[in-house]
Amino acid sequence: MPPPDRSRTSVGLAALEARLGLIFRDPRLLHQALRHSSYAHENPDEGPSNEQLEFLGDAVLSLTVSHLLLKAFPHSPEGELSRRRAALVNARTLAAVARGLQLGDFLLVGKGEERQGGRNKPSLLADALEAVLAAVYLDQGLDAAARLVETWLGPLLAAQEEQDVQDAKTRLQEWLQARGQPPPEYVVLEESGPSHARRFRVALRLDGRTVAEGVGSSKKAAEQEAARQALAALARGDGAQAAD
Repeated sequence: MPPPDRSRTSVGLAALEARLGLIFRDPRLLHQALRHSSYAHENPDEGPSNEQLEFLGDAVLSLTVSHLLLKAFPHSPEGELSRRRAALVNARTLAAVARGLQLGDFLLVGKGEERQGGRNKPSLLADALEAVLAAVYLDQGLDAAARLVETWLGPLLAAQEEQDVQDAKTRLQEWLQARGQPPPEYVVLEESGPSHARRFRVALRLDGRTVAEGVGSSKKAAEQEAARQALAALARGDGAQAAD
């Protein structure tokens, strides 16, 4: 295969690579990811549109987000994980990420689409972002694609974890207070994994007795899981003796 021809890529593509934090081995993949069907129709000699890459990128996104959710909420049932994924992966969220990258500035759209403001359409931006993710996957592998997804959606995932932390820990605190019991103690038992994928294991103790443990990608997430497990145990009566 001949070496990639950077002259065929859109002007300023290096700026987008900088925002993505990587340099494509084959920049033609990124160029295709930015090529809307309206542009491809008007310029057939430049290659296919980004529709196939969008199809692949949707699958890569679903896989990587599912993996992130399993790490963050290891004991959540399938239905809850599906709801969380839907909250993270939708056109509105993806379009917001695309706008943060100023992806619209790099899109190749047809003249009609340009007149209709296609560069700012949420659906078009979301599709292009998925196509870019697929291009990264094909060019540099799943790990690189997963790192991008974590960068893009990490703050939203952290917000989900924080909300759960407050909900579970607050419910447990209220349950104990209503029964005149002291507050729980959270103790980190183990911290492992590389810096970009830390794993925490936390014990929840009531009156010095461990009644639950939680695992998560952050200390707060592990505490949340421990609180949820403790609430479940108390509801069943398993932790009543420790709380009394």
